[in-house]
Amino acid sequence: MTFDIQVLDHSKAPAIQQRIDQKTKPLGALGQLETLALQLALMQQQQHLQRQAPLLLIFAGDHGINRHQLSIAPSIVTTQMVHNFLSGGAAANCFCRSFAVDLMVVDCGILTDLPAQPGFIKQRLGESTQDFSLQPAMSLEQANSGVQLGYELARSQLNSGYDLLLLGEMGIANTSSAAALLCAATDIPLYSCVGFGTGISPEQYQRKVSLIELALSRPYAKDPVSLLAEFGGFEIAQLTGAILGGASRGCPVVIDGFIVTVAAILACQLDPACRDYLIFAHQGAETGHRAALTQLEASPLLDLSLRLGEGTGAVLAWPLIQAAQSFFNEMASFESAAVTDVVSQP
Repeated sequence: MTFDIQVLDHSKAPAIQQRIDQKTKPLGALGQLETLALQLALMQQQQHLQRQAPLLLIFAGDHGINRHQLSIAPSIVTTQMVHNFLSGGAAANCFCRSFAVDLMVVDCGILTDLPAQPGFIKQRLGESTQDFSLQPAMSLEQANSGVQLGYELARSQLNSGYDLLLLGEMGIANTSSAAALLCAATDIPLYSCVGFGTGISPEQYQRKVSLIELALSRPYAKDPVSLLAEFGGFEIAQLTGAILGGASRGCPVVIDGFIVTVAAILACQLDPACRDYLIFAHQGAETGHRAALTQLEASPLLDLSLRLGEGTGAVLAWPLIQAAQSFFNEMASFESAAVTDVVSQP
């Protein structure tokens, strides 16, 4: 699989940074917003940052491993939450309305095959993954198909007029898949990857660790698509493809929480060039999220102790992206503002 991602030209970074440094502020005074503005300017390779039209894609899938009750909720709640997204009642919907972000839900393989309706994209790879503690979560063909479907979906949405993707997910027990994938794809110890998810009991946590250990004990290929086939889930495979698809269009891709960050690790392993296009929204409360962000050398914009998913952190980061655009485009320079009596800075 090839993904046609252009390697960013970093040779212009010093000139862009000089422009940022000449704004009417002390050097570095806008902190991570300055780093973000530099990243956006490198993507666009122009003097004026274009205002962007954002789309939140929530990828949903069910997980066979939840037969072991590794979540506070049964798997049917995935379908119920998809209904909630489509009726506008979830936290992600509230935040999208607050910040004028469009939202679409992608059925990657939930238990209930829902009818077509506006804002709902059906890309089902099955009704649920298999129990990956006992067997691979899906076939290699399904994993490849999932990455390709996510890739093409991102590109088609960006071709339709959107130019910034925010990525979220929904899938009961998907922190189990994400933890297994993180451990298998990296050298991070298992106990640094596995957390309490939505708030499971200590007994559920120990069962979760034991089942993931069992899955990791069998032989498996280490390439990203094979790992997706081993440990799932359908939504993580399509998220991986969507990250690559967004980067292939040269657009910013805003990464939400733990599950999406694990998909970003797999995407970067498939094509390292995509890393420059990723904006990391927040540091979540799930145990493995910090380890995953460290693996990617990522500095998230927010730390609100979120552990909801749905793309909520990604949407909350959108106003900060707008702020970075605004100061880069509109903030006066020392020269244009005739501010001259400033102590030289190192």
